[in-house]
Amino acid sequence: MVMEYSKEGHANQVTMNAISSAGTITPISTTCTLILLSLSLLASPRPAGAFSIRSPHAGAAAVAGRERISLNAGWRFSRFTSNPDSLSYSTLKQWILPSANDFISGSKRQRPSGTPPGNNVNYTQTSFDDSAWEAINLPHDWAIKGPFNAPGVSGGMGRLPSNGVGWYRRKMALTSDDIDAGRSIFLDIDGAMSYAAVWLNGNLVGGWPYGYNSFRLDLTPYAKAGDNMLAIRVDNALDSSRWYPGAGIYRNVWLVKVDATHVGQYGTYITTPTVSSQSATLNLVVEVENKRTTSQSVDVATEVYELDPTTRKPRGAVVATFPKATADIAAGVKKAVNGSVTVKTPLLWGPPPAQKPNLYIAITTLSANGGAIDTYETVFGIRSIAYDADKGVLINGQEVYVQGAAFNVRASERQLGMLQEMGSNALRTSHNPPAPEFLDIADRLGFMVLDEIFDCWNNQKTTNDFHLIFADWSEPDLRSFIRRDRNHPSVIAWSVGNEVSEQSGVAGGTTSQMLKDIAHSEDPRPVTVAMNNAGSSSAIAKVLDIIGLNYQGEGRGTSTSSTFPSFHQAFPNKMIWSSESSSAVSTRGTYIFPVASGNNAVVGGASAGGNPTAMYVSAYELYATSWGSSPDKVFAAQDTYPYVAGEFVWTGWDYIGEPTPYDSARSSYFGIIDLAGFKKDRFYLYQSRWRSEFPMAHILPHWTWPERVGQVTPVHVFSSGDEAELFVNGKSAGRQKKAQYTYRFRWDNITYAPGDLRVVTYKNGAQWAVDTKRTVGDAKALNMAADHSTISGDDLSFITVAVVDNNGDTVPRANNTITFSISGPGKVVSTDNGDPTDMTVFPSLTRKAFNGLALAIVRANAGASGKITVSAAANGLAGAQVTLQAG
Repeated sequence: MVMEYSKEGHANQVTMNAISSAGTITPISTTCTLILLSLSLLASPRPAGAFSIRSPHAGAAAVAGRERISLNAGWRFSRFTSNPDSLSYSTLKQWILPSANDFISGSKRQRPSGTPPGNNVNYTQTSFDDSAWEAINLPHDWAIKGPFNAPGVSGGMGRLPSNGVGWYRRKMALTSDDIDAGRSIFLDIDGAMSYAAVWLNGNLVGGWPYGYNSFRLDLTPYAKAGDNMLAIRVDNALDSSRWYPGAGIYRNVWLVKVDATHVGQYGTYITTPTVSSQSATLNLVVEVENKRTTSQSVDVATEVYELDPTTRKPRGAVVATFPKATADIAAGVKKAVNGSVTVKTPLLWGPPPAQKPNLYIAITTLSANGGAIDTYETVFGIRSIAYDADKGVLINGQEVYVQGAAFNVRASERQLGMLQEMGSNALRTSHNPPAPEFLDIADRLGFMVLDEIFDCWNNQKTTNDFHLIFADWSEPDLRSFIRRDRNHPSVIAWSVGNEVSEQSGVAGGTTSQMLKDIAHSEDPRPVTVAMNNAGSSSAIAKVLDIIGLNYQGEGRGTSTSSTFPSFHQAFPNKMIWSSESSSAVSTRGTYIFPVASGNNAVVGGASAGGNPTAMYVSAYELYATSWGSSPDKVFAAQDTYPYVAGEFVWTGWDYIGEPTPYDSARSSYFGIIDLAGFKKDRFYLYQSRWRSEFPMAHILPHWTWPERVGQVTPVHVFSSGDEAELFVNGKSAGRQKKAQYTYRFRWDNITYAPGDLRVVTYKNGAQWAVDTKRTVGDAKALNMAADHSTISGDDLSFITVAVVDNNGDTVPRANNTITFSISGPGKVVSTDNGDPTDMTVFPSLTRKAFNGLALAIVRANAGASGKITVSAAANGLAGAQVTLQAG
């Protein structure tokens, strides 16, 4: 059986060897990765005042009456560790629930009569003097500055001070034209952690509890000409998460001004029911909202263009025009207008390298009384997807094995670019909705996305997590999430849960059926849940469209017992993938002896790859948690059961919190790339597997071991070749061929002596790739390299500093203290080194190198131009500089 689905598009917002993208700092997802996004937000200067932009969600600014204006600049902020205002979600709940009315079926929730709570709180009043509060710009995460010793915050939550009540205040100027009866004014918040409540001019507008979801509030009833006071309260409890959740208004905030009759929020939906290289049928739904007090007759016209991937603007002539439609819309209601058109010889969207991620843009114009009143842009892609129980995912008819991994746009581009270099073609947004920009990048780069929303349902994982509000908010959160993301061509499936405790019982079937029905009422793409305990006879497995297994396929720990066969036998027509795999752990550049003789081991003491005293794990990449497995063991299970569609590895990057196996550390050990963005050896193991046609070879460990002269020091090589010969100080140590279910070359009996290693790899008998390692001298200097030499706006430059010897080779165990300084129109917003035990706060300009490397992140001052010079100094070493250009 093959499940087929064709669609695409997203109302623009500016493999399955897959990588899980876990919880974050500016939560892109949840747990895995993206400290760098929050690091980049430590000091986020932005232009003062509001400005109009070309709206990804909503069309060109100020065109046909629509403006989308950034409200990121000019806020005042104060955090309170105890409740300063006697407010809570329980007191606000009945007033906030109606904010979700557009996303619930059945009876709508009614706002109570009387004076709303908080309307008399000082912080909501225009008269309150907030001049003593901190001046900040959004996005803002109050916790990321540290320190790593927050009272009551667990290691799982990252030890950072994310708890407390935060108040944000900002003046917002509106004109008399904005306030007349012909305009609607909305506040769009892409993410606020958590239990957000919003007041305008002392009036409670509404709110949204779930910190990862984007939401809109209608400001129109409370707005006035002149200055308006916007006040936002967020409330983070202790024990609200299993990972570092971030804190504050950590994503973008927008003011949307639009004609009272307009395309609604997430108001377009494009699908492609038939797709071929010759033609594609586009179906379009446009939802028009009339907030006037009288009915309105509206003409709806939509033109389709190719999208220029560089400028993100239409390119060339119109490629298709939907038939114009006229709709009569009663006062205060919404009405859907449908249309269909054929695109000849379409440019299809698909994951590289075999396909190209081509995109289109649909421009919808509403007209009334002979004039345009609203313009709305929808970016989308044309592609077909089928889900085959034996072949896996087929995009445009081609089998695509899932190679995946389970914000500031620039930081995310860097991270996803590195995953793509490794060979990843898919991402899982574990375990919550990502930032809108994350999916924009996935569309552009051609990643497939498993878009996930919930980590728990009615049963708790931590005391104050989502289970407290699941009954009230699961439906509106799920509908809002799908409507926001369903036009993205990158999204190939929806995940409505991760390792929920209900999965093994009757409730697992009941709740998953409810969530699946909601999802399918919004979009036909398949629905899954990441299951770590449910068996093939479970109620939940019978409900799901895709069988998603966490760690079950490869067998947990040292076990090789796989559940792939039982699920495939029970559901021969359902596709199976590993929604979470491996959970291997390691510390970059750290090697512990002896080395495990097999292809997998559970991390423990020194004899099992761990150093509990230093809190490091060996980077021979053979060690995993008790429930996990090495990559080698996972690969073997996948090759044994070729009907499995692929995997989402836990995780692509290290992340703050969940510091397994050493709870006293600051960050995780799961990443293929460390917290600072430096590649672990595991990166090359995955690259050798996922980019089998890319000539590469990688030797480990380093070859500078003065204390190990005469001792056995195993040498391993990761390569996409099928044969390899190792030379130690010019002498061959033997030539090997990869055996079946073997994914690395091993010379485990090499005796260390200073000198060099050289490996020559072969493929099909021909030389393929070469790598070398040599003994390095004493540290003599610093070397700096910037990934971007020109930065402007919100761009960042990530500057790597290496401690090197006289030959320029990185000293592999150097830990010199490095001090950064900067001159010119820029700022060092963060430093790091990837050491999971380093408790130095991120804004510090002094940072020890870790195993030879350190990182500085630089941002240009808002609106500035000129040269920026970044310097690094360390006692006893020659310093270094790098020059950037701002503007």
